[in-house]
Amino acid sequence: MAGGVGAGGAGRLYVSVAAGGFRRYATYRVATAAGVFTNTVFGLILAYTYLALWDERPGLGGYEQAQALAYVWLGQALFATLAFGGGGVESELMERIRTGDVAIDLYRPVDLQLWWLSADVGRAVFQLLGRGTVPFAFGALVFRPALPADPGAWAAFLVAVALAMVVSFAIRYLVALSAFWFLDGTGVTQMLMIAGTFCSGLLLPLNVFPGALGDVVRALPWSSLLQGPADVLLGEADALRTYAFQAGWAVVLLAAGRLLQSAATRRVVVQGG
Repeated sequence: MAGGVGAGGAGRLYVSVAAGGFRRYATYRVATAAGVFTNTVFGLILAYTYLALWDERPGLGGYEQAQALAYVWLGQALFATLAFGGGGVESELMERIRTGDVAIDLYRPVDLQLWWLSADVGRAVFQLLGRGTVPFAFGALVFRPALPADPGAWAAFLVAVALAMVVSFAIRYLVALSAFWFLDGTGVTQMLMIAGTFCSGLLLPLNVFPGALGDVVRALPWSSLLQGPADVLLGEADALRTYAFQAGWAVVLLAAGRLLQSAATRRVVVQGG
């Protein structure tokens, strides 16, 4: 990799990359509108499912019914933000690895991991604002979920969401780097989507999972994505402990990504072009 830039210049560069990621996804207006509609419909399906489930099992998972409804709409607000269904920068990175264009990236005077993290943060912020707020507002107006009035709770929630963005990227970056060996990352991506959907609590809160299964899924990094931020907002978890859990996984996964990146760049395989 070419020589780096100064700390101040690097900071401005990565902020610029994040801003570019935000602007890029802001141009996909039709896709954003379709995503808003899709998340709203799925939110309705899950909300009525939760209503029926909590009518039969009041207090399931330690949640009151209104809290469970809040959880549903938080999940829809964060679905695209945290790229549960894929579609983050990992898709582009995997394509660049497949075509060999990543060799150009490696010669840029920037850190490859930080570059893609910055781009993904810009994407995530846009998705939160552009695709997440409307379904969440709809759910809040129609279903009256239990949401705090304290601004401090919302601030604590946003910190947890920011950490969730980093953990989400770190997981997907590892998957993207697998393309150095598998070249076609379709299978790995699909496995990621299945694991992310189940282990993040997107379909059902992890607090509902019984016994050892519940202990395992709550210890995995995916619980940092939705369960952690939701419990912080709903007052069901200590914010500092949640941050420590998320930050711990972020450090571990980013470090693993850096090690895998180092191993991969020693055996870059250029195809085509």
